[in-house]
Amino acid sequence: MKYRVAHLGVGARGKIHANAFLELSDRFELVGLCDINEDALKEYAGEKGLGGDILFTDAETMLAETKPDVFCFVTQPEVSRLMFTELAVKHGVKAIAFEKPMATTLAEAMGIVEACRKGGVRGVVSHQQKYLTSLRKMKEVVDSGEIGEIELITASCQAWLAQLGTHFVDYAMWANRFAEPKWVVGHVHGKEKLAQSHASPNYVMGQIGFANGIRAIVEFGQLAAPHMGTDRYFLDNRLTVYGSRGRVWAETDGQWGGLINGEEVAEQGETFAVQEATDLQPLYLRELADWLDGAIDDHSCNLEHAFWGYQVMEAMCISAMDSVRVDLPIDLSNCYDMFDRLRRELPECPELGR
Repeated sequence: MKYRVAHLGVGARGKIHANAFLELSDRFELVGLCDINEDALKEYAGEKGLGGDILFTDAETMLAETKPDVFCFVTQPEVSRLMFTELAVKHGVKAIAFEKPMATTLAEAMGIVEACRKGGVRGVVSHQQKYLTSLRKMKEVVDSGEIGEIELITASCQAWLAQLGTHFVDYAMWANRFAEPKWVVGHVHGKEKLAQSHASPNYVMGQIGFANGIRAIVEFGQLAAPHMGTDRYFLDNRLTVYGSRGRVWAETDGQWGGLINGEEVAEQGETFAVQEATDLQPLYLRELADWLDGAIDDHSCNLEHAFWGYQVMEAMCISAMDSVRVDLPIDLSNCYDMFDRLRRELPECPELGR
């Protein structure tokens, strides 16, 4: 089946999503394209040969007139994801697709999930790097049993929590076959990054306990273990799965390796830049079409899993600020803006030079 798509946002990331919908013309039909920047909207439409009849500068008008199956919105985090989700439910879409982080507060994240549940809307969050060949190879090794039973998962990123940490919390859960996270402990420090569009402490470290007994240790920010030079800051990351008979690791810039079947392996595949431009969003969106078709039972970037990950991220901050273990799911009866609290209460702790 081919699904009608209304797409919001023609910034740098928005174009990547829109390009993927256009590439997958066998699965999707772009019936609406929207941005408040009319000049940028017309420029992109002209580049792609799109007719002016599908262009809009107001999201609700676009949804009302085009009646899409899928609403994709690619905006900055401070623009309410909940507002667009509620619009999607109001106009009867079948699925929403949007960028990480899924929200900026726990209350907003819960609101998005509840709106989708009540409206029967499926949701996916673009934790799309799990389609990289390096991470897929890592997952293949884990699922094959070549390293034995999973014992521990670790993840580290030089980029901060809301920038890339949201990805790697999700990938740690994915590596663990989305066993439900049950408890979290954490540490945070530094407040300069709280002024960024993707707000978070400078450094976050935490441990996650899953329902199947496996644990993950994660760290995000400049104190995280480096694997590359400073010129590759946003690509300096690693996900490692330790098994009873070996280990396997992967990085988003194409490298993967480990101790597999008793042999040390290290290989370099296609870089992130190459795969982002050609592969990732089409794979993510084709899976969405298959999910809507009923050909698969779940999507690798399911909104419900993203909500688990969002709770884990907030729980690390709550644990650090209150000196407690945080059990999941988080009690939502007393939600507040964690990042606002961090801005008010975290002491100064400037980053170290490298």
